[in-house]
Amino acid sequence: MQFRQQALAKLQSPEELDLPVRFARPQGWLVLSVTVVVMAAASVWAVTGSVTSTVSAPAVLTHGEGSYILQSPAAGQVTAVLAKEGQRLPAGSPVLKVRTADGDTVVRTVAAGRITALAATLGQIVSTGANVAAVEKVAEADEPLYATVYVPAENAASVPADAAVDLTVQTVPSQRYGVLRGRVKSVDRSAQSAQQIAAFLGDGQLGEQFTREGRPVAVLVRLDRSPATRSGYTWSSADGPPYALTSMTMATASIRLADQRPLDWLLP
Repeated sequence: MQFRQQALAKLQSPEELDLPVRFARPQGWLVLSVTVVVMAAASVWAVTGSVTSTVSAPAVLTHGEGSYILQSPAAGQVTAVLAKEGQRLPAGSPVLKVRTADGDTVVRTVAAGRITALAATLGQIVSTGANVAAVEKVAEADEPLYATVYVPAENAASVPADAAVDLTVQTVPSQRYGVLRGRVKSVDRSAQSAQQIAAFLGDGQLGEQFTREGRPVAVLVRLDRSPATRSGYTWSSADGPPYALTSMTMATASIRLADQRPLDWLLP
């Protein structure tokens, strides 16, 4: 009965058209304004902004020409080892002497370089084509080092020329001396096989290691030089390590990729 009386009273009362209507509270307008501003800023950033990303990949400090594997031209027994690991030799220098059925054969360097590994020992029997030494192609002691970075093939296209590179060197405590600085010099156009990597580095194990998850692309990094450091290169710390770097040192590289617009992620 009470509800019926209220309904009749409502019908009998005139419409309150002259009273103001409150559409929203001030707090609601504030929330709405903030939402609109945030959405507008996000839209502008999606069109004009950019996102920086990096790729991490294994690297090796080398000289620019790389290395080669020296092989025995004949089968026989090693009767003399004429070179030492670390020794720098000109092209055509004797490395081993092998006694064959037709007489002694001398294994010589193909190009000038430094002996980084000797696989043959005195008295060892070697076959034709056996790997007996690894030679790094470097003629002068002051030739600069580079870093060869083996980047996954799917990331290689995003590596721009002259991109900044930070290298965490395996033999240098990064917490104390920081990272080695460099810039991308060149990016190979094709992915490399384990055999190609082994031929360049003179190490078959590294070739297998760098291709376990697919064939990578080689990125050559020019190390930033600095006369103020003991190593001769630029580090994130002021002085860097108090000793020189050597080739065939392992490192981990962090390469800055080309900036991408957020809108590119949404477009097909």
